[in-house]
Amino acid sequence: MKRFAIKQIMLGLAATALVAGSIPLAAAQDASDAATAAPAATSGAKPTKAERKAARKQARAKKNAELKKLEDAGYQPAQNDPNYPDKLQKAEKKAGVGAGASQ
Repeated sequence: MKRFAIKQIMLGLAATALVAGSIPLAAAQDASDAATAAPAATSGAKPTKAERKAARKQARAKKNAELKKLEDAGYQPAQNDPNYPDKLQKAEKKAGVGAGASQ
């Protein structure tokens, strides 16, 4: 009977620790910290849906233009090639496209 009671107590402690560990740290802040953080959060306004859509469209157009330049320089992305990185780097040099932009 004692073993069962000890197991129940240990299970209760484990569950309490799990719940306590999942509480966000922001809940432990005092009012002065929250007051100073609020203006900083509102100054970086979240972009609207239209702005995000325009940014995605612009990024996609830039990526497609870069891919077109690489294809014109001889890179074939659909080809299963064992020399993949070498041919891509060669096409990037030929097209004048930066290697970091394709990652």
